[in-house]
Amino acid sequence: MKAISLAEEIDAILPQTQCRQCGFSGCRPYAEAIAEGRAQINQCPPGGEDGIHQLARLLGVEPLPLNTAHGVFKTKEVALIDEQACIGCTVCIQVCPVDAIVGAARQMHTVISGECTGCSLCLEPCPVDCIQMVLPKEHSSCAEIGAQIAWTEPDHQDFAVEKVERVEKKKAADRARMRYQLRLQRLEREKQGREERLAKRTERTEVTAGMTPSSSAASLKKVTIQAALERARVAKAQPSPGISKKEDWSDRTSDISSR
Repeated sequence: MKAISLAEEIDAILPQTQCRQCGFSGCRPYAEAIAEGRAQINQCPPGGEDGIHQLARLLGVEPLPLNTAHGVFKTKEVALIDEQACIGCTVCIQVCPVDAIVGAARQMHTVISGECTGCSLCLEPCPVDCIQMVLPKEHSSCAEIGAQIAWTEPDHQDFAVEKVERVEKKKAADRARMRYQLRLQRLEREKQGREERLAKRTERTEVTAGMTPSSSAASLKKVTIQAALERARVAKAQPSPGISKKEDWSDRTSDISSR
């Protein structure tokens, strides 16, 4: 059985919003930084005081108050796109860490509210300000209920309610983590595809130009210099345009005198 690393245990506690408020590119990098002593346990506003206490218990340290330099705790919200104002620029799709926004270029976009983590990363880059954060609507499915109540402070007066909230919170976080990882995998596949297409296009161009696929920019430069030197050699070997090979200065002088 694979041993669970400290970073994985920390990551399991984090809310998986991937909001970057902690100062890192995602929850897992933040977890790794905590495990390595490069970050404090109080840099995650979505996790709130409850998340800080869980991390403190795991690490055997004293809890710290939330560092408000990274933001403040608030009830989870989800993104909502004004579909009439949306221009289909796809910028929000590109920045969503869990692929919770769907649409196409020059087509209206919409948010899958049950998958939105409330990270708010889509707000700033939107060129027409057609996105706002709102409280989730009431839903009936367990999955969507879990997404709604995730990252709200537990009610410590009712242990049963707290337990249910923790379970649903964990389910929502696990699902967000999975979608985040799938997105990273998709982006890596797309990157590799672009690099392969570029390599094939470069190879075809070199073959068309009469170069071997392994020819480099240095080889092309060498050929260019050799061609320039050859042109210079040919030009130097040619006679001056004012004097032919059969004519010398004495002939030119006598011809002028006879005139």
